[in-house]
Amino acid sequence: MGLDRARRFELILNIYIEDQHYPLDVAEALVNEGEDFFAKIDADMAKGWQMSREWVDSPNVTQRCQIVADKLMAALQVDNPQLVSMLAAYILARLPGVKGVRIDINGEMQEIEFVMGGGAA
Repeated sequence: MGLDRARRFELILNIYIEDQHYPLDVAEALVNEGEDFFAKIDADMAKGWQMSREWVDSPNVTQRCQIVADKLMAALQVDNPQLVSMLAAYILARLPGVKGVRIDINGEMQEIEFVMGGGAA
C-alpha cells in the first residue's frame, strides 16, 4: 500500500548521460498541472528548431522531447533543479510510458533516445 501510494505522487524519469545516471523524482502534480508551461514550449518549437546541424520546420513529439532533453542536460549542468523538474515533467507529459532518456553528449539531438517500458523509442 505505501509503495503504490508513493508511485502515484512521484514519477521517476531516469536520465543517462555517458556513464552517469540521474533518477529524477517528478511530482505527479507538476506533470498534470504544467500544461501552461508545456504549451509555451510547444508554441516556441512550432516555429521550427535547429536540431544540431539540421533545421526542422515542424518538430514532431519525439523531436520536441529530444529538444527538451537537450535543454534538461544543460539545466543539470548549471544546477537549476526547478528547470530540470519542469523539463522532465514535459517529457513525462508528452511521452506517456517513458521511463528514461539517454542523452548524447556530442551535441546530436537526433541521437537522444527515450526508454519506453522495456526499450528505446
